[in-house]
Order: sequence, then C-alpha cells, then structure tokens
Amino acid sequence: MNITLKSLGNIADELMEELKDRVGGVFHCPVETQAGFGDLAQAYNPQRKQYFSSKLLGSLKKSEGRERVVGITDVDLYVPRLNFVFGEADTVSGIAIVSLYRLRQEYYGLASDEALFQARATKEIVHELGHTFGLGHCSNNKCVMHFSNSLADTDVKEAYFCDKCRPKIIL
Repeated sequence: MNITLKSLGNIADELMEELKDRVGGVFHCPVETQAGFGDLAQAYNPQRKQYFSSKLLGSLKKSEGRERVVGITDVDLYVPRLNFVFGEADTVSGIAIVSLYRLRQEYYGLASDEALFQARATKEIVHELGHTFGLGHCSNNKCVMHFSNSLADTDVKEAYFCDKCRPKIIL
C-alpha cells in the first residue's frame, strides 16, 4: 500500500514532510508528498466564504490513480448541512481531503502552537484515511475514528486506531 499526501494550494514543503513522517509512523507503509493543483477557485462558494470539499475531492479523483491519496489544503471546507468540515473521504476511490484551516490555534485568536497543530493535522489525515479503508465513526472518544464535531473532540482523540478499529484495516 502507498499513501500520497498532495498539497492543494500553498502548503509549506516542511509541513508536508512532517505530516508524511507522522502518517508513515501510523500506517507503517510508504508515504510520499506531491504538489497538487493550486487553483481552488472552482470550489469556492462566495455566499459561505468557504470551499465545497466534495468538489475538490472530485478534482483529486480525476487527476490521481494512486492507491490512497489525501489532498491537504489550508482553506475552510464545508459540505451542505454542516457549518464546516475538517475533511472528507471517498471510500470507493480511496481519496480524501483534509483542511488545516481550523486546526491552527491562530484561527481561534490564540497563540501559535506548532506541535499541537501538527498533532491535530495528523489525526485528521489518519481519520480520513481510515474512512478510505471503509471504517465508520467509532464510539471510543480516544480512537482516531471518533467523529470530531469540534476541535475539542480532535484534541481528545489519539492519532491511532482503537483495538476494535485496527483489525478492520487491511494494508
């Protein structure tokens, strides 16, 4: 199995490398980084001032045939019926997208905390990858597959799968 993290928009190379190492440490498989597309305008909704995650996910599907691909972006994502999403996954294609936008302390008017930000980003990437393996949400609030309704939920969970979810992943 191979995982590709694809930057969508302007994501620092250093951050992509850090996330690559962290995700590789969870899945114990090759992880690579690639530049994706930079123009996200087709997914922008001016009324919401957000980007429609499913539209960006669809663009990744068309341009990538890898086994597992996660688009990493720094724009605010949404799906209908929700105020925002940290990410979205397509279980059929093995493609996911994660937004870093609301994972930073600065979004909430707090001082920057790079370690906390990277931990949050890792959890959300691993969570969306879990969906690409067919996993649903887990009731264990420590499991990475627990639904994050807020950033507090993300902070409580770990970057790893619980004993119930782990065996369901076949690499």
